[in-house]
Amino acid sequence: MNIVILEPLGISDDALNIILEPLKHHNITVYDQKTTQINELTERSKEADVLVIANNPLPGDVIRACPNLKMISVAFVGVDHIDLDVCKEKNIAISNAAGYCNHAVAELAIGLTLSVLRNIPRCDAATRCLKTKDGLVGNELYKKTFGIIGTGAIGIQTALIAKAFGCKVVAYSRTIRQDVLDLGIEYLEFDDLLSQSDIVSLHTPLTNNTRNLMDQRAINLMKSSAILINTARGAIVDNAYLSKCLTEGRLAGAGIDVFDIEPPLNTKQQLIQNNTAVLTPHVAYATHESILRRASIVIDNINAWIDNKPQNVML
Repeated sequence: MNIVILEPLGISDDALNIILEPLKHHNITVYDQKTTQINELTERSKEADVLVIANNPLPGDVIRACPNLKMISVAFVGVDHIDLDVCKEKNIAISNAAGYCNHAVAELAIGLTLSVLRNIPRCDAATRCLKTKDGLVGNELYKKTFGIIGTGAIGIQTALIAKAFGCKVVAYSRTIRQDVLDLGIEYLEFDDLLSQSDIVSLHTPLTNNTRNLMDQRAINLMKSSAILINTARGAIVDNAYLSKCLTEGRLAGAGIDVFDIEPPLNTKQQLIQNNTAVLTPHVAYATHESILRRASIVIDNINAWIDNKPQNVML
């Protein structure tokens, strides 16, 4: 069986070799450089029975050019960067790396929250410029109402940390989970969560239903003292309008890890001009621990599929 790892998985060669040991009897090709060129992706993939990708786009034209392709193991949680329609057409199985970054993303969501509330980046800059705390007095997280949109594994982990800080946690999701209720977390209607929360943190996948979920109407429902945290997907938020609200003081701040384009950003991204927004370059998932965990899950997914016991199935 031909297994092709289309892009680097972010771990050392030694670690990768250990993880690949169960598949040593198969033909494995590993590429150590990303590419977005259709011709190059096609050339790399065309003989594959199994592909491994991370968050690099996999267009339908590439998938169609792989006559033997039967399975894609994704080193990522979301699969919206893959042409799923073509995969369905060709009956190609897809598994994701579910759970690999639950703690990493939740911790960054809280980190962004604290950074916005306490002006940490601006305090750092002021200190390095030999300035004082003038104009930088912040706010506590303690006893704030922390709104979670999306109560999957990452949303729940974020909720647990917020509760540890003494927050009242409320949630919105299309599915009400008993285990969330058992944590003492109240489900609210979407509009009610937005209007009541001091922090709104997004933890929902990008779907047709969630694209532009935080549009002008939704953002306008938030308190002027509230902050928005997005470690989910950039397209869930109308980022241009968010930037406008931050500039005008309509919102107190934002912590944003995901954007309309994948970093590096360009000067057209208005959020980079706003000092009440704390921005990170899509790093929520990226810790040494999570990246190693991700690679292990990806290879486990392939082994499980070979054994006719597929796991983490997305398609």
